[in-house]
Amino acid sequence: MDALQHINNTVYFRYFEDVRVVMLEALKVFDFVKSHNIGPVVASTRCDYRAPLVYPDTITTVSWVENIQEKRYTMKYEIHSHNQQRCVAEGEALIVYCDFNTGKSCPIPAETLEGLQAYVGGQ
Repeated sequence: MDALQHINNTVYFRYFEDVRVVMLEALKVFDFVKSHNIGPVVASTRCDYRAPLVYPDTITTVSWVENIQEKRYTMKYEIHSHNQQRCVAEGEALIVYCDFNTGKSCPIPAETLEGLQAYVGGQ
């Protein structure tokens, strides 16, 4: 919590990261990064705060994928408060694939691209 007695705005981005990592682990992206030195980077991110989260609370964070292109896709997020019984934040991140050897964008690997389909619009 911050000085105003609610969850600090930066924490919401950690919640987004948590669900993003779960998806990347399910797609075995980290294994691919280790063997090919190609992987996702967050190019931009944002959050629209709908209501403050106050401790204690239980939350559910959901995510899905939209707008898959050759080298990038968008992840959408929602954070739901159980105490308030509503969505308290919505966000998104632009994920770009990068060849870490060159530092330049590159196509999303075929196996990752195929796996991403399971997350399209899947709230």
